[in-house]
Amino acid sequence: MKKIISYPLSILTYFLFLLIICVFHPIQYICFNIFGYTAHKRSVDVMNFLLLGILFVVFSNAEIENNVDLPEGKPLIFVSNHQGLYDIIGIIWFLRKHHPKFVSKVELGKGIPSISYNLNHGGSVLIDRKDPRQALPALKKLGEYIEATHRSAVIFPEGTRSRDGKPGSFAPSGLKILCKYAPNALVVPVTVNNSWKIIRDGGFPLGIGNRMKLTIHSPIAITEYDYNTLFDKTVEAIVRDIR
Repeated sequence: MKKIISYPLSILTYFLFLLIICVFHPIQYICFNIFGYTAHKRSVDVMNFLLLGILFVVFSNAEIENNVDLPEGKPLIFVSNHQGLYDIIGIIWFLRKHHPKFVSKVELGKGIPSISYNLNHGGSVLIDRKDPRQALPALKKLGEYIEATHRSAVIFPEGTRSRDGKPGSFAPSGLKILCKYAPNALVVPVTVNNSWKIIRDGGFPLGIGNRMKLTIHSPIAITEYDYNTLFDKTVEAIVRDIR
């Protein structure tokens, strides 16, 4: 019965999603080119707030558990498991005061209203998975960017999203480069739960009645441990809280 109900609700949800990203594409363009970074970021924040809001159409929602006093004005590297698109939307909205920038696959930087524009102009970097050599300068650029601006980077070391919530293997190389070029940053483990349930049937129809949750764990100073120990502690914190 849930699946039958979800078909019309999913159509409405996707319609609203498409409407929002199409409306905000020219808004982003105007904000970025006329008013600059701050206005552009605010437009992106509002857009992602609305994208989270349409989860209510399928009786779902998103929440954050953050009992950590993360410092503002200090570079942060958020390291998270990856379950779906709504991981990114949730991180942008809930962690907006930290100006999160993403390590994203290059395909998302082409032809998607609003999303591609933000990735190309908002400070994120795009990685071509078919060309590993291209990843190094892109990650170096992002590390130097957050070190200089005291903003934050977001990286999903699994590479691809989990389709059943179970975490895959975490690759250490991307985070290592970010740590090298942002030595004053704090590494912040983030656990995502239940995002995969929203698109458990491949994206259509959408899952009904799910609660996506982001859990923010205690930050780890890069200077506190050797890299292998830091990476192990980060992965352990993320995986330990996956339900």
